[in-house]
Amino acid sequence: MINKTFESIASAVEGIIDGSTIMVGGFGTAGMPSELIDGLIATGARDLTIISNNAGNGEVGLAALLKAGSVRKVVCSFPRQSDSYVFDELYRAGKIELEVVPQGNLAERIRAAGSGIGAFFSPTGYGTLL
Repeated sequence: MINKTFESIASAVEGIIDGSTIMVGGFGTAGMPSELIDGLIATGARDLTIISNNAGNGEVGLAALLKAGSVRKVVCSFPRQSDSYVFDELYRAGKIELEVVPQGNLAERIRAAGSGIGAFFSPTGYGTLL
């Protein structure tokens, strides 16, 4: 079994490099690993892809990571809310990519990836005309 305990936040995020894809837990600010995100900001890693339920609140946690210019793309099910102004500004300026995924599909993509399944079929959106 992999030992997932670390002596410091810096040691927990030291292997994250430019272009990494990172999944961030939480629902809004509830359960979000804010201290780990602050540690990630300190690494200076750039061009990150963030997979999360949302795209940040206010200027803390994910929003702080976005504001630091560390994120290239966000994959989430709920990008906008009343206090998501950091994300909104970056998106409108074309400085960040967004992939919106229905929440159930996002959960299944995460489950499938964790099980080593590269792809799965879901009827969501099937046959939708462009």
